[in-house]
Amino acid sequence: MRDTVELARHAERLGYHRFWVAEHHSVPGVAGSAPTVLAAAVASATATIRVGTGGVMLPNHRPLVVAEQFGVLASLFPGRIDMGLGRSVGFTGGIRRALGTEKDAAEDFEEQLAELLGYFTGTQTAHPQVHARPAEGLAVPAFVLATGAGARIAARAGLALVVGDFRDPEKLLAALDEYRAGFRPSGLWPRPYVVISGTVAVAGTADAARRLLVPEARALAYSRTHGVFPPLRPEAEGDAMTTERERGFYEDALRGHVHGTEEQVAEALGTLIERTAADEVLVTTSTYDRAALRESYERLARVAGLAGRGGPAAVGAGAGPAPAP
Repeated sequence: MRDTVELARHAERLGYHRFWVAEHHSVPGVAGSAPTVLAAAVASATATIRVGTGGVMLPNHRPLVVAEQFGVLASLFPGRIDMGLGRSVGFTGGIRRALGTEKDAAEDFEEQLAELLGYFTGTQTAHPQVHARPAEGLAVPAFVLATGAGARIAARAGLALVVGDFRDPEKLLAALDEYRAGFRPSGLWPRPYVVISGTVAVAGTADAARRLLVPEARALAYSRTHGVFPPLRPEAEGDAMTTERERGFYEDALRGHVHGTEEQVAEALGTLIERTAADEVLVTTSTYDRAALRESYERLARVAGLAGRGGPAAVGAGAGPAPAP
């Protein structure tokens, strides 16, 4: 948790625009169990960078409580808070039961979203005479993290869309086309706003960058075959898989991410931005080695031409497993 807050300070010094934290439950080593609480810690430790969630999973929460939490954040840190919202539910049946949700809870996302936004405008009708304090009257930028049906919901609501990952460009482009075609302007977003999201790892060599991806790929493969997420381990421990099935998930988890040297990453990101006409890129790098993580974002800052305080960006920041700039 402290490393995440320090990483946010680092991101701010480099000139990164946002630092977002995610929501994950029962996952060792991921700083994402209480995103609005962590966002408050990050915002209080920084001064200028925007802070938000990527995202709060609305099916896990009551819209009133989410509105109140973001109202508090936006009141304490005016002009710096982003409200990223997702449709996902818990990873396992046990987590879903503990959260009080089921697999089909995502089907109610559009109604929950409308209620949540209504608390900010004072127009919600689900619960007459109920007001979210201090959210009512505040304009907090809202983003929907989604593809498919979620992209259509974002368009109808007139919200910004965060869509990923980079590994399936055709699916990504299809979701963006549908979102842009169906977008209805709102008080928060007068036009479609697209954020493409994915994993980026930058190092001195392509092999070194790929090694940054190994701990997360290994953890993902284990989770797919054992039903629980293990903590990330050092890449040096090796990437031996115990079964052919686990090896398949591991190899799949390594595919399609943007990784390499600064020149290689610049070319790959440039191509993605050109193809998608994205307004913004949301990057996360999940790895065990904190020094290598910082170096990756330092290099990414140079790729992006960010200007931090005191001159051109020399260091970059990102998120580890949970937050991303």
